[in-house]
Amino acid sequence: MSVALAEAVWLGLAFYLGIGAVIAIGVILFAMARMTPARVPVRVRLLILPGLAALWPLVLMRLIGLRAPEDRA
Repeated sequence: MSVALAEAVWLGLAFYLGIGAVIAIGVILFAMARMTPARVPVRVRLLILPGLAALWPLVLMRLIGLRAPEDRA
């Protein structure tokens, strides 16, 4: 693997996680009440922050209302 390819992979990963961190913080601050009916304590919000950042495409689809066919029951 060349150095340029390795740098491109790391930059792509950093870009993905950067977008994920921004979306996760936005969800934690503004959209958590919309996604879950229960009140979520701050400790729990901090625990789920890395998962929200890693799975941000799924979180974003959930926020805009798209759901998998098996969840539409």
